Amino acid sequence: MTKHNIKVCMGSSCFARGNAENLEFIENYIKEHNLDAEIELVGALCSEECSSGPNIFINDVLYNEMNKEKLKEALDKVAV
Repeated sequence: MTKHNIKVCMGSSCFARGNAENLEFIENYIKEHNLDAEIELVGALCSEECSSGPNIFINDVLYNEMNKEKLKEALDKVAV
């Protein structure tokens, strides 16, 4: 089984624009779906994409303007 990698931009702009809440959402999603062994969740330094944040990388693919709805959709694809 492939281990998925999620990197949450912790730069001040992304964090203030929603990644604080997104991080909590991801942590809860991982717990609720028992995905601890399948997903590595890490913080990342500023991705230099501040104008399109909050930014999250899932398996090295950059997702911009993330919110809970978009995040759930992306996580559901990974969790399959």
